[in-house]
Amino acid sequence: MERKNHLAVLQILVAACGWGIIGVFSRPMAASGLSSVQITFIRSLIVVVGMGLFLLITDRSLLKINLKDLWIFLGNGLVSIVFFNICYFTTIQHATLAAASMLLYTAPCFVLLMSAAFFHERITVQKIAALVLAFVGCGLVSGFTAGDITVFALMTGIGSGAGYAAYSIFGKIALKKYKTFTIIFYTFVVAVIGLFPFVSPIEMAQTMSHSRSALINGLGLGLVSTFMPYIFYTAGLKYVDAGKASVLAFAEPMVATIAGILIFKEALKVKNMLGIALIFLAIVLLNIPIKKNVK
Repeated sequence: MERKNHLAVLQILVAACGWGIIGVFSRPMAASGLSSVQITFIRSLIVVVGMGLFLLITDRSLLKINLKDLWIFLGNGLVSIVFFNICYFTTIQHATLAAASMLLYTAPCFVLLMSAAFFHERITVQKIAALVLAFVGCGLVSGFTAGDITVFALMTGIGSGAGYAAYSIFGKIALKKYKTFTIIFYTFVVAVIGLFPFVSPIEMAQTMSHSRSALINGLGLGLVSTFMPYIFYTAGLKYVDAGKASVLAFAEPMVATIAGILIFKEALKVKNMLGIALIFLAIVLLNIPIKKNVK
């Protein structure tokens, strides 16, 4: 079991790395004229098509779900994908990127509370300490500074954090009955349907057809930064507490910062280095075994 736990932690960290390089693919797509919601739709559609074909060829039984469990996939797709993305992109439009990022990473706080309520997971001192370290580290990595923020942006930002947190909860529930591939496929089927009214499909198709870069990066975003991370993260949830998994996912902004430095030649400041160190320390802290007193 301990070996499986270590593997699960590694899977979640690999997922965070995949999410951390989203900007490598999404920036060129945005430069070609695609909106953030259109980019989200494209990455979701690629997952649905790719995984749908894979399951049809390899194991069609994984496409079967019980209709009484449909609420799980509706919740996962609409809340943790559609609601989360709309809230997050709205916050970006009304606040700084740093503020939006910080509000997004209130997610582990929601996960810890919801995991305690739904799964009776313990809120330990170790988890809280790691959460504080990771949250402060995220602030330093993003370059967040205090500033004015509207109530509307604050609410949508917190909403993005709650939506982001929901995946850990719905995913944990779904894993009791379904395999990882089934969960991912139907979550993104719902997301594609939910996002469709917001994407202006004709305009999006024209942009994609006229830009080879948008097409190539769309495939990279869908496969490398969506398909792969969600597979690994969902698989890791089977052996790791949802609360612990959400804190481990703080590796994402750390990886994003490193990717920005290496690929986009972004400047590395002392506070960024300190932030990366704190996030790394939080990950190490979460994986230190705590000995229990035996009476």
